[in-house]
Amino acid sequence: MRAARAARLEEMTVLHIDRTRALEAFNGYVAPYDADNPRIALKVAHTLRVADVCDAIARDEGLGDEDRDLAWLCGLLHDLGRFEQLRRWDTFDDSCSASHAALGVRELFESGPEAAGSIRRFSPSSEEDGLIREAVGQHSALRVDDRLDARTRLFCDLVRDADKIDILRVASESSVQTILGIDEHTFLDSGISDGARRAFAERRCVARSERTEPADFLVGLMGFIFELRFAASLRLVREQGYLYRILDDPFGLGRPFADPATQKTWGRMCAEMRELVEKDA
Repeated sequence: MRAARAARLEEMTVLHIDRTRALEAFNGYVAPYDADNPRIALKVAHTLRVADVCDAIARDEGLGDEDRDLAWLCGLLHDLGRFEQLRRWDTFDDSCSASHAALGVRELFESGPEAAGSIRRFSPSSEEDGLIREAVGQHSALRVDDRLDARTRLFCDLVRDADKIDILRVASESSVQTILGIDEHTFLDSGISDGARRAFAERRCVARSERTEPADFLVGLMGFIFELRFAASLRLVREQGYLYRILDDPFGLGRPFADPATQKTWGRMCAEMRELVEKDA
């Protein structure tokens, strides 16, 4: 099945993507931003890892070289809007700034061909512009537009899975202050909201509107696992081990939640998540 799908996709794609050129364009785009800002460095590292994970999943799906390059490029571009978001609003929170996905689309496709973020600096051909626009624009949406054609949907799913996988790494390696902007006491004093509990019980991602407590962020990370689309994605989660670090010791705090009821709920969720991830491993 994978081979047949890959063959159909390969027949449709003749686009050549120069990864060296694209990386040079990316480095040129981020150069004016504050290199000493750890949040800029974090997003640069995240971007490069997502691109590599997109490539890995595409390879596992049996996609040909051209489509693997396209998947890699979509990963490289997916968070382009984060840099402008941080410059303008000093935040990565879409709810109090602007959609970083929409900002990325604007930088790539609406800033003019000579702009540093123009898609033409990353790829000279406009052949796949529509697909790239959707992959960037929908990578952080709760749900992907179900009107997309199968090929575009495939690349959107690749980017979304890769993004989720590397967000687990970022969360496991970062402090609660870096990720949530709060101290550890505030985090450990928080609870798990009814909305987050409901999303977990329904085996789905937690909507932004449902996240009302700091601890809901952790439930949101587990929600990523429920919606991974590719077998390779779950395998990478197991192999990398970042999810386990989050389950064992969130943010490396080494202490339980202050409320025993919250800690009990968290422990139950962790046990269920481990069982899901290890199933058929």
